[in-house]
Amino acid sequence: MNECKTKYPLLLVHGMGFRDRKHLNYWGRIPKKLTERGSRVFYGNQDSAGSIEKNAETVAKNLNEALEKSGAEKVNIIAHSKGGLEARYLAANGFGSKIASITTMNTPHNGSLTVDRLMRFPRFLIVFTAKCTDLWMKLLGDKDPDALSCFDMFTTEAAERFSRENPIPDDIYCQSFGFKMKNARSDLLMMIPYLIVKRYDGENDGLLSERAVRWGNYRGMYTSVSGRGISHPDEVDIRRMCFSRKNPSNDHEIADITQFYISVVSELKSLGY
Repeated sequence: MNECKTKYPLLLVHGMGFRDRKHLNYWGRIPKKLTERGSRVFYGNQDSAGSIEKNAETVAKNLNEALEKSGAEKVNIIAHSKGGLEARYLAANGFGSKIASITTMNTPHNGSLTVDRLMRFPRFLIVFTAKCTDLWMKLLGDKDPDALSCFDMFTTEAAERFSRENPIPDDIYCQSFGFKMKNARSDLLMMIPYLIVKRYDGENDGLLSERAVRWGNYRGMYTSVSGRGISHPDEVDIRRMCFSRKNPSNDHEIADITQFYISVVSELKSLGY
């Protein structure tokens, strides 16, 4: 099967809070399914809570390694959550010629109205929370965590500034996808943040709304065929299982997240990437 044998290899760039690990893959079954269908898969391997600039340095190093190992001239980046911002930063800061396409999955391109409100808390509390996060991430393997810069980056003001400084490249195919839970019970881990984000920013995946994730060629909001919908962790196959065995009734319903990624990569192939 070669339906995912793209011209350029795939570079998967993870989001905040996790790392690329061999035996506990951030992307679940997705890399294996893509590889079985002809894809060459590489990873960003950046810190889980590093600043965008620092993480981009690590992703750049692994991008160059992917090019060297594959013999390709460019890569197709598929990024989840904050990883999409690091991909954008690379494209706008010297690596545009090495990137054929950027596909983002629920990335906070436009910032979060919920984070705007959270950042109104006393600054010392925000700094304390960030320091605790940094300590935990160091224990998990981060070399240079900077959670405070991440928190600040998720505001709508910072996102607007980031977009001005890192505009969409004309010569890179850029697309974005959004996802949503169907209700607060869809994912008990995301129940409280889902309710908070829904109040301030509308339907969401437990963290980000449609307004927040629109960028480039926006492909719409996707959900599952089951009653649960798709939460932020579901987008990278955290449970390693399909949502339902029912057949989707439309193009924006998903029965198995791995099939969704297969369709995305197959389309990249058909477009010549």
